Amino acid sequence: MSALPYPIYDIPFHYKAPYPSEPPVDLVSIIIASYNYRDFIEATLDSVLTQTHKNLELVVVDDCSTDRSVEVITCWLTQHKDRFLRAILAKPHHNQGLAQTRNSAVRLACGGKIFVLDSDNMLFPNCIARHCEVMDRTGAEVVYSIFEWFGAIKQPGMGDFWDPDKLKYGNYIDAMAMFSKTAWSEVGEYSYFDVMGWEDYDLWLKFIDRGFTGVFIPEVLCRYRVHPASMSFQETGPKGLRLIVEMTARHPWLDLDPIR
Repeated sequence: MSALPYPIYDIPFHYKAPYPSEPPVDLVSIIIASYNYRDFIEATLDSVLTQTHKNLELVVVDDCSTDRSVEVITCWLTQHKDRFLRAILAKPHHNQGLAQTRNSAVRLACGGKIFVLDSDNMLFPNCIARHCEVMDRTGAEVVYSIFEWFGAIKQPGMGDFWDPDKLKYGNYIDAMAMFSKTAWSEVGEYSYFDVMGWEDYDLWLKFIDRGFTGVFIPEVLCRYRVHPASMSFQETGPKGLRLIVEMTARHPWLDLDPIR
């Protein structure tokens, strides 16, 4: 199932620095899907601010938060807008869910390289620079690294080389990754799920179906915050069986086992 139709937005904040002509070829768009993470979003944005890669665009889509997230984001963007070649905060008129919120952010982005960051996670300062360097050198459609769990759990996270034969048994690649906007468009964007979860896994599988390649950076470049409101606790775990059924229907070559 494809994403929902393009939503109608309010744009609480939009800043664009003057370009000499077209956006720089090394422009990276960091997209953030935000929903009711007011207590975490400022730390997430601060980690974007420290990136060593120069030419950045920041696109935040807030999915109708009810906890004053929009005010926090707007204040932060007002203070730090000059760090970015372009910064935008958009808010759809109706709650869309994660897949559509991410799709909306990518559509609004101008960069050919997209980096996905959820509003409770963080990046180490060289994260974008390393992903950009590897993507340019290899020509891969997606590049990702090891992430570090922090918060309720503190330990290294998952990370392994791109291997369709391994991905058929389950996902080990987090949503925090850099991908080509062209590749994302060619596979039909993030797909909408009746049960929210595994949108990123489905995207990687669609990349595989199209013959696209991924490259793994064996370095810890991202941080995944673990807390009771994390999606892994709220959505994926309790509804995993329904997700397995839906994913297998979309990608019959999978071999997903709810007990494995």
